[in-house]
Amino acid sequence: MVDFATSKLGNNVEAITTEVKKESNELQHYVIGKGVKKLGNKNKTIVCHKENYPYAIFYCHKTDTTKVYCVPLEGVDGNRVKDVAVCHTDTSQWNPKHLAFQVLKVEPGTVPICHFVPQDHVVWVSK
Repeated sequence: MVDFATSKLGNNVEAITTEVKKESNELQHYVIGKGVKKLGNKNKTIVCHKENYPYAIFYCHKTDTTKVYCVPLEGVDGNRVKDVAVCHTDTSQWNPKHLAFQVLKVEPGTVPICHFVPQDHVVWVSK
């Protein structure tokens, strides 16, 4: 994973993932806290998605049209999460039937599509 990330982004990289203060199986509402930070530069990112195997396997890919943010979240029970949000700034080549367009009622290429990264994924950005 490190070799792939540095081969695409260079040696000055940072790996980030979602950090949860205390684990909980209960669903709850969160609000965005103060201190949202843009991470990386040049909008180049490597995202590594954890695959469902009995040992650690990740599917990693490079994207050039994304912005990455660290977003502090505060749960109603006081739990704090540092979540990673990825915004896809160019969706013009995406399938028009992609779930994001259906949920948001937008068309490809019209607006950025942003989402939080699951806790077991890793995002690499240039520093």
